[in-house]
Amino acid sequence: MKTRLKARFVIGFADGDHVVYRDGEVVYADDRIVFVGHAYADLVDRTVDCGDAIVSPGFVDLDALCDIDHGLIDTWQPPELAKGLQWSEDYFRHRRHDVFTREEEAFQRRYAMCQLLLNGVTTAVPIGAETHKRWAETYDQWMDAAEAAGELGIRMYLGPAYRSGVNVVRDDGSRAVLWDEAEGERGLTEAVRFARDVDGAHDGRLRGCLLPCRIETMSLDLLRETKRQADANDWRVRIHAAQSASEVAFLREWYGKTPVELLGDVGLLGPRVSSPHGREVRPEELPLLAETGTTIVHCPLASIHHGHALKSFARVRAAGVNVAMGTDTFPPDMIRAMDVGWGMNKHVDGEQSVVTAAEFFRAATLGGARALGRDDLGRLAPGAKADITVIDFSMLRAGPVDDPIRTMLYNLGGWAVKRVVVDGRDVVVDGEIPGVDAEQTRRRAQAWFDKMKAHYPERDYLGRGDEELFPWSFPMRGAP
Repeated sequence: MKTRLKARFVIGFADGDHVVYRDGEVVYADDRIVFVGHAYADLVDRTVDCGDAIVSPGFVDLDALCDIDHGLIDTWQPPELAKGLQWSEDYFRHRRHDVFTREEEAFQRRYAMCQLLLNGVTTAVPIGAETHKRWAETYDQWMDAAEAAGELGIRMYLGPAYRSGVNVVRDDGSRAVLWDEAEGERGLTEAVRFARDVDGAHDGRLRGCLLPCRIETMSLDLLRETKRQADANDWRVRIHAAQSASEVAFLREWYGKTPVELLGDVGLLGPRVSSPHGREVRPEELPLLAETGTTIVHCPLASIHHGHALKSFARVRAAGVNVAMGTDTFPPDMIRAMDVGWGMNKHVDGEQSVVTAAEFFRAATLGGARALGRDDLGRLAPGAKADITVIDFSMLRAGPVDDPIRTMLYNLGGWAVKRVVVDGRDVVVDGEIPGVDAEQTRRRAQAWFDKMKAHYPERDYLGRGDEELFPWSFPMRGAP
């Protein structure tokens, strides 16, 4: 079937970059775009007039939250309370277990994928928390997630996260990483099996990849085997590295190296590798990342919630490093992430013109596609995949419109996403996902969140209750 979308602004692609077609149209047949511009001459089966809106390439999120967010409860504590949210040494050695059933795990993945689509993300690489797992993610959990992704229609690069160590707080309050290398080996074996089994599923929308956990929780042997498997199968690898001062301190103590140096030593730098956050990358290491084609995934919302900032997007891009975008929090609002990142960079560099809205839009589309090795994503051009996000300007609260990209970042958010198309299939229509019971899903998500929160005290090294770990902003009064 051939469909035409019309809108006040269509973000096409020509001569190597995005272009804006005023009162433009995009036409797609089945899963591919066939025309972008004005006055398409051939017949179509369906025309959708999106009105006062942007028709944009779908957003590419390379650190996409795929659980029910813990950011509400772990991004504001002072240091002593923050320690209570880690595993205790006793929990690691004697009491670790899965908090959620397989059915509950499947629900939270599906819920998170719905949120991604509602915010205009058409391609995602997932990130979740292992805090509530017996160790890390499993083959079965992600097979359930793959089925949900196939049903909902989102495009994903999937794999269970794995690790050979875990950050803990010892009885004396000091931090450490404790190891179970057999679990790491088992996790990689499952990840390899999963990637082989899922790659190409659901008309090619699902692809396998390797998603090791934080670099300080990976043994050298596990890092090297990750590299070997990625090379042998031409898989993408995403690894969290150079994201925290504690991680840098551990690697300095153990190996005498920075995170980037260690990745280089084990061969995990290159065009198939992406690393979220990058806050601890040293300026002198940027040329190496650029030369090897390694991607930094910028996650402004997660960073600012933790009081951190990339220093800076403009400097990283000026060094020639590919930058993609990630949300890594709830809501997975890519529009808000671009705006926060833009403002954060202005503050860090002390100059309002040091970086443009266009550069953040490129990172959220073309940068992510480049990291995945895909020239058919992140752009609206003939031959590209029909992955499209429509952002609505017609509401009163959207305000006056100037340049469409700057106005979108300043005035709008994920709430303005009106329609989403993946592979030529309507997956969000009028701001809703067909077939999803929003109220029932919302109630179930709250129950999941309450259960997650209730299990933190069992892991706290001081055994504090949830009222002490999560005090309310103001005293609570009950109902009369």
